[in-house]
Amino acid sequence: MEFVILFVYGLSLFIIFLYSLAQLQLVFYYLKAQKNTSKKENLNLSTAEKIPFVTIQLPIYNERYVVERLLKNIVELNYPKDKFEVQVLDDSADDSLQQTKKIIAELEQKGFQISHLTRTNRKGFKAGALKEGLRVAKGEFIAVFDADFLPKKNWLLQTIPYFDKPEIGVVQTRWAHLNRDYSLITKMQAFALDFHFLLEQVGRNTGNHFINFNGTAGIWRKKCILDAGNWQGDTLTEDLDLSYRAQLKKWKFKYLPEVETPAELPMVMSAARSQQFRWNKGAAENFRKNYNRVLWNKNLSFGTKFHGFFHLLNSSMFFVILLLAVLSVPVLYLKSEFPELNYYFYVLGFFGISTFIFLGSYWLTYKKIHGSGFKNFLNFIGMFIAFFSVAMGLSVLNSKAVLEGHFGKKSAFIRTPKFNVKSISDTWKGNNYLKTDLSFTTLIEAVLVVYFGFAIYSAFKLNEFGLLFFHGMLFVGFAYVVLKSVQSKF
Repeated sequence: MEFVILFVYGLSLFIIFLYSLAQLQLVFYYLKAQKNTSKKENLNLSTAEKIPFVTIQLPIYNERYVVERLLKNIVELNYPKDKFEVQVLDDSADDSLQQTKKIIAELEQKGFQISHLTRTNRKGFKAGALKEGLRVAKGEFIAVFDADFLPKKNWLLQTIPYFDKPEIGVVQTRWAHLNRDYSLITKMQAFALDFHFLLEQVGRNTGNHFINFNGTAGIWRKKCILDAGNWQGDTLTEDLDLSYRAQLKKWKFKYLPEVETPAELPMVMSAARSQQFRWNKGAAENFRKNYNRVLWNKNLSFGTKFHGFFHLLNSSMFFVILLLAVLSVPVLYLKSEFPELNYYFYVLGFFGISTFIFLGSYWLTYKKIHGSGFKNFLNFIGMFIAFFSVAMGLSVLNSKAVLEGHFGKKSAFIRTPKFNVKSISDTWKGNNYLKTDLSFTTLIEAVLVVYFGFAIYSAFKLNEFGLLFFHGMLFVGFAYVVLKSVQSKF
C-alpha cells in the first residue's frame, strides 16, 4: 500500500510537471507574439460593395435581467442596417419570452432586421439553437454573443477585415470584464480568464496549434461551420467541439487579443460552480470525442498533438490535483515513518519547479492588465495564492465533472445565471435563477476542510513542515468554497 501511495503521488506530480512544460512553451510563443504585432485597418464603410452581410446570433435562455441591455447594445453596432440581421435564438421557458418579444417588436419598428426564433424544446441546448438559426441565416459571416456580452460599437469593423484570407474560418476576440472588482470571486475569475485569453490563446495561435472559439465574442465564416459538420449538441462545450472539427478540416483561426468584448462574470459561488462544471465536463467530453482524430492525423505536427492533448485535458488536471492533495496527508506520515525514503522525496522536490513556471506565466498576463512594479507584484502574489487555493477547493466538483465527461455520462446544459449588477453596491440577492439546494459535493468539500485541518495539525505533531503551506492553501480553499456555496443559497 505504501508503494502504491508513493507511486501515484509521484505520478501526479510528474503529470503536473509535463502540463507546466506545455504552459512554458506557450510563454515563449506569447513573448514572440509581442515582438510581431500586426493590425489591420478597420473596415471602410464607404465602399458598400465590399461590406459583407453578417448574421448576429444571440442564444438566450431565461435572461430577464440582461436581455434588454443585450438587444439595445447589439443594434447600436456601427454597421449598415441593410448589411446585418439579428437572430434572437430564444429557448426561454419563463416570462422573459414575452419581455424579449416586446423589445424585438420595438426594434423592428426602428428598421432593424431582427427575428425572434423560438423552439418547443431545448434539443441540443445552445448548439441546437445555433444550428436551427443557421438554417435561415442570410449572412456570409455568423457572429455569436451570449446574453451578458456587450460588444463595442466598432466590433464588426475590427473583426471582419481578418476574413480577407479564404482559409480563415473564425475570428475570436478577447473577453473583458464588466464587474472584475465586484468581489474576490469575480477577481479570481478575471485572473484565470485573463491568463487564458492573453497567454494561452495567443500562445497557441502564434505557435500554429489548435485554439478554440470561446462560445461567444467571435465570428465564424458560415461555410466553415457547415464544412466542419455544423453545431452538435453531444458535448457541453459545443464551441470547443466545433473548433477542433474545423481545424481538423484545415480551417485557420485568428485570435485578436487587442479587441476586447466586455462581459459579466458570475458573482456568486453557486453560479460560478455551475459554469465551472459545464466547462470542465465539456472539455473531458471533447477529449473523448476528438483527441483520437488529432492523434492519428498525419498532417499535424507533434507539437500540435502535444498541445492539443493538454488543451483538451486541461480540466482533467483538477482530478490530478485532488488525487495529489488527498494522498499528500498519508505521504506526510510515510515521510516521517520511513526516513530511508528521503532520497525519493528529494527527487519529487524537483517537480516543485512547476509552481515557479505557473507563477511566472500568470505574472506575465497580470502585469499586462494591471502594470508592473513592486506594489502590483505583491498584489499579484496575493491573488495567485488566493486563486490557486480556491481552484483546489473546487477540485471535487470539477473532478466529478471530468469523470462524468470521460465516462460518457450525459447531463443537461445548465446555463450560468446573469445579474446585470452595475456597481459594487448592487446586490445579487433575489435573482430568480439561483439554485437554493446544497449538493452532496458541498458535503464532501466540508469533510475535506476537516481533513486538511488535520493535515496542518499533523505537520506540527510530526515536525514535518514541507507540505504545511500546501495544506494551508487546501484548508483555506475548501473552507472558502463551502462558506460561499452556503451563503449563495440564502
